[in-house]
Amino acid sequence: MNRLPNPARHGSIAARAMRHAVIAIAAALLAVGSVSTGSLAETPAVAPPDRDAVRKIVREYLLEHPEVIEDAIRVLQARREARKQDRVRAALREHDNALRSHPMSPVSGNPKGDVTLVEFFDYQCGFCKRSLKPVMDLLESDRQLRIVWKEFPILGPVSRFAARASMASEKQGRYLEFHEAVMGARGKLTEKRVMALAADAGLDVRRLRRDMEDPAIEDYLDETIRLARTLGINGTPAFVIGNALAPGAVGGERLKELIAKARSGG
Repeated sequence: MNRLPNPARHGSIAARAMRHAVIAIAAALLAVGSVSTGSLAETPAVAPPDRDAVRKIVREYLLEHPEVIEDAIRVLQARREARKQDRVRAALREHDNALRSHPMSPVSGNPKGDVTLVEFFDYQCGFCKRSLKPVMDLLESDRQLRIVWKEFPILGPVSRFAARASMASEKQGRYLEFHEAVMGARGKLTEKRVMALAADAGLDVRRLRRDMEDPAIEDYLDETIRLARTLGINGTPAFVIGNALAPGAVGGERLKELIAKARSGG
């Protein structure tokens, strides 16, 4: 999966999770012996615990039961993943129209299909190229599938150039032909090669270049990049099927599973 550049991370996820787990255990043990005086006058005051003593207890306990840290990390990661999935589902619902029904988004397959597959891709992404055949096979075999193509050019100026040409090819009614030609091409892309592939796909290249200058295309690509970031998509390819977000080069069988789940209302 090709990703957008991210700031350097300080420490691994596991290391951060371990620190949180130790802190949580320490906080719990610090609370032991601390009894609230409440509002009852007869409740005896309890002296605050000796922090050095508690630290010693925590250390000894963790040395004797290191598996507690592993258990805590698993629970913490599971909770974080659940919260992340909740945020993703909420974002997908909030941006459903922009995702699936944007008037400028090219659509293939059954326009009234019962399931929509949305793919975010970059024409220079090797993983996207690997996903081309599974997606095209689904397009051919599943007559109730609707596919929305989302150009997400994150790999440099040539990616942006290819995305503009792709959007402009829609004006000649040959979007899918262009998409297959460029996505199926091996080797490095250049602007000259993109135009040659467009000609091979049956496009009028002179008209294509004129149509590529439409400022609405630039605005749409910027909007798509913002949408992807809002949905937590930071690399290509990424697929949205139903209420599921599947990043990376998802294989054909996994795509079929997600489509079946969406079709069943899951």
